[in-house]
Amino acid sequence: MSDSTTGLRRGAGVRDVAAAAGVSRQTVSRVLNDHPDVAAETKLRVIAAMDELGYRMNNAARALGTRRSRTIGVLASDALLYGPSRSIAALEASARAAGYWVSAAFADAGDESSVVSAVDHLVAQGVEGIVVVAPHARTLEALDALRIDVPVITLHSAGRGTRGLSVDQTAGARLAVAALVDAGHTRIAHLAGPSDWLEAESRAAGFAAELAERGLAAGPIIAGSWTAGSGYTATEEVRRSGVTAVFAANDQMALGLLGGLYEAGVSVPGEMSVVGFDDVPDAAYYWPKLTTVRQDFDELARQAIAALVSAQPVNASGIPPIAPVLVVRDSIAPPAR
Repeated sequence: MSDSTTGLRRGAGVRDVAAAAGVSRQTVSRVLNDHPDVAAETKLRVIAAMDELGYRMNNAARALGTRRSRTIGVLASDALLYGPSRSIAALEASARAAGYWVSAAFADAGDESSVVSAVDHLVAQGVEGIVVVAPHARTLEALDALRIDVPVITLHSAGRGTRGLSVDQTAGARLAVAALVDAGHTRIAHLAGPSDWLEAESRAAGFAAELAERGLAAGPIIAGSWTAGSGYTATEEVRRSGVTAVFAANDQMALGLLGGLYEAGVSVPGEMSVVGFDDVPDAAYYWPKLTTVRQDFDELARQAIAALVSAQPVNASGIPPIAPVLVVRDSIAPPAR
């Protein structure tokens, strides 16, 4: 269809769908709004007409007709980092598959007023629920102080509280350390994430727990900032520590460390083994290819959206954390004798 005065193609509307399906506009509206009083054969005919005409639902119009926005709010901080950014993309895909839209607002996790403003922004848009990509304890504290009149789910919060969904960060760290110990390493360092991140705290706890269970002394913990630069900077401290292996709390820091060790003439994995966390898309192309712990961000997002669109009250405490998976590649070998 095109406008004769402009030559531009006009999108099909409800009137066009109704004419093609041989039904009234009211019937098309009922199909769009999932009204139960539509015969199955009629519904299929309307859907076929929509497909044939390339009809696209106008979300604003639907909200006016149903008083539902079919929109999920996403409140995020640190969205440039891999975990949060990957989660936001997965949430959008899961919401779309469930017939919902996503509206995102970004906040400074260290600024309570920024978190409050982001929540107000989402609520004002009539969102039906909010997913908080909340890696910081401060963000959760700010949320706890608010009265939010829509369901809320938090991700990357290490499963804190009744609304937190997570990958089992502690278990993932234990997998990484176990792989190093099983290769014969007894002196292992942890290149840790920032101390105010809940996931960094859980990964450090898993590191300590696995060493303790294996009867090994606690290894040195070296502070990082999630960046490749902080991994690179940690190289000298790693070398001075006398360890033969490092568990890095994310793949980006592992990448920086691999670069620093290469420049220092330290062979990986010949003289130093390294394990990361996240399994970023580039990890299989690091040199050497990085052994790491994979998180299932897609399943985490699916669980979050399913919990919000369910007719049941949101209570994440009954949903077990998602088990991570160790991905074995080339960056681990037995310690040099």
